[in-house]
Amino acid sequence: MSKPTDNQLDLSEKGRGGESLDRRLFMQFLGFGGIDPVLESLLVRDLENSSLAAVLYSDVNDYKGAGLLTMSETPEFFVTELRQFLSDSSFATLKPKPEYTMLGRTYSLGYEKELERTLISGPKQKIFDPELVWAIWYPLRRAKAFETLPYEEQRAVLGEHGKVGFQFGDAGYAKDIRLASHGLDKNDNDFVIGILGRDLYPLSALVERMRKTQQTSRHLESLGPFFIGKKLFSTGQAI
Repeated sequence: MSKPTDNQLDLSEKGRGGESLDRRLFMQFLGFGGIDPVLESLLVRDLENSSLAAVLYSDVNDYKGAGLLTMSETPEFFVTELRQFLSDSSFATLKPKPEYTMLGRTYSLGYEKELERTLISGPKQKIFDPELVWAIWYPLRRAKAFETLPYEEQRAVLGEHGKVGFQFGDAGYAKDIRLASHGLDKNDNDFVIGILGRDLYPLSALVERMRKTQQTSRHLESLGPFFIGKKLFSTGQAI
């Protein structure tokens, strides 16, 4: 990638040692209702015959519900290829649940060693891992005052929160997907979070543990709604 001149605004993702990468993965989550066993099999068939990178989840809290996660490096995908697929497939007969609509992008924090893995292949590996069949997806909105805190205080708050996630990850209980959604969400949410695991209980326990951190207890305006699902079908494979 060419180095930007002084009068250019560099929006590329930054990593450790000056690494820079102007790529990111956009993900969209859509919720649906009105599904029966016949329709469910048709949805799987249509996804099998498509070129989408997608995961279909069964909604634990709605016996006629499902969630669809899709992704692309180009946002045009969502208003072209995905829109055409949803219009022409069995998904067109379903009832959308707009309360579950989420759109976000992968991002770096500036200390990552491998930006491509952080932004592209790593999230895909987690999402398409056949062993990580349970998922909780939800939006998150920070209190606006958080952005005015001194940098060191912000870092301490985020570090405490992140430590809990690392503990669950290192123990093999959960993997997380973090997406920025600034300006991409109709409800002004800042992030989309996906928690993935082999079993549902550890994911619930992780959310419970997060409630005790400074970020969740003092610096968030809202969490949710929460979509809780089990993987029904995946078009991709773990990398």
